[in-house]
Amino acid sequence: MEIKNHGSTQSNLSTLHKFSMLMRSRAIALIVLLSLCIASPVMAANEERYGYITVQDVNIQLDNGTAFIHVNYSVDEGTRFIFFLFGKQDLKNKLMKILNYDDAQIKRIDLSSAEFTVPSAAFSYGNGIYWYPSHEFNVAIPVLMVQTPQATRNFTMAKEFPGGMGYFSNPRSSGLPPSENPPERH
Repeated sequence: MEIKNHGSTQSNLSTLHKFSMLMRSRAIALIVLLSLCIASPVMAANEERYGYITVQDVNIQLDNGTAFIHVNYSVDEGTRFIFFLFGKQDLKNKLMKILNYDDAQIKRIDLSSAEFTVPSAAFSYGNGIYWYPSHEFNVAIPVLMVQTPQATRNFTMAKEFPGGMGYFSNPRSSGLPPSENPPERH
């Protein structure tokens, strides 16, 4: 009788082992499936998105050697309360990372737009002649507009401003963003 019991126990252990292996393989399959479901949105994320920021457009106005940059964006709704509690420092850091200018200075920031100044964005060749070099951004900009006193160049879904752009300074410029220049007096 003991031998039968031993054989029966061995048979039960074998069945239990098979059942355990089946459950493990199902658990692994479920984990892989969940990982794919979680990773899919990340892989399909918008190119114009950086963290909780989705860039809508960037307008760069060049005047003398300075770039005045206006960025329109949206932030995820859940982060608005965090900004209220802890301030906008993380938002500033992410926008600086998106623009990819080391010497950009933040002039104004809110939850939908920001303004920056880059004092030495263009190279001066003297006599009011400037060259704004090509520039890479860290996200795709859905609408990029680069303006000089003479011309405007527009791009869509641009990760860079290609090739650079030469221009002449505006002799009437005050060094303020074009929207803030005082009116001429006659």
